[in-house]
Amino acid sequence: MSSRLYVGDVFHHRLRPRVHKLRYGAFWMLIDLDEIGAIASRLKFFSHNRFNLTSFYDADHGNGSGTALRVQIEELLNASGMTAEIGRIELLCMPRILGYGFNPLSVYFCYRPDASLAVIIYEVHNTFGERHSYIIPCKQTGGAAVEQRCAKAFFVSPFLDMDMSYAFRVDLPADKVKVTVRGEDQQGPIIVASLAGSRLTLSDRSLLHLMIRHPMLTVTVIAAIHWHALRMVLKGFRLRRHTPAPRRLATVVSGADLS
Repeated sequence: MSSRLYVGDVFHHRLRPRVHKLRYGAFWMLIDLDEIGAIASRLKFFSHNRFNLTSFYDADHGNGSGTALRVQIEELLNASGMTAEIGRIELLCMPRILGYGFNPLSVYFCYRPDASLAVIIYEVHNTFGERHSYIIPCKQTGGAAVEQRCAKAFFVSPFLDMDMSYAFRVDLPADKVKVTVRGEDQQGPIIVASLAGSRLTLSDRSLLHLMIRHPMLTVTVIAAIHWHALRMVLKGFRLRRHTPAPRRLATVVSGADLS
């Protein structure tokens, strides 16, 4: 079974017009979408589409329909013109904790049948209940890190303009994983956000240990977002009006490279 856990930290560093930093501990599941049922059957403290200490709901991801997530992602790739044959699909995300979940960023690693990386999907959620994905193909097949770029198409923060781009760097999941997103405007980098974690075996013992260490993880994420938003307002950061999400579920990016 290839699914596993990662435990580490989330870090945000706002660079302009004033410096502001945010850090909190977190853990993630890297789930092979073909293994969800088997994981739920094997573990006492994890369930699929039902309440538990930790759980995974298909409706929290993809198009929100609640249908099997693997099917959703395959349909999304087909609708987006992705022609590569896809084998394993792994999703890096936080689980629901005691029935509540929120993932600012979830990352799908879509592999070809020969185990080479074909596509990365960055699924972004905001606090307005909206979601949008950036689908970026990987043109090369070597190396342990992926560097990709795209234009911003989805409102995330009232402290950032829409006229921006993202530079992604992903250290592919192995003993460690790291995803760094650098937000840039016409003047250069304005914010850097990252998640980084070390691998743990996916087991009841590990889940229980992480629940003791991070008992209200997903609530902590939301609380941290709002607490730091208040601090930024008090620091004088300018607020932007909410821009509705695009009608399309995903933005497809071409010309991406794997390095």
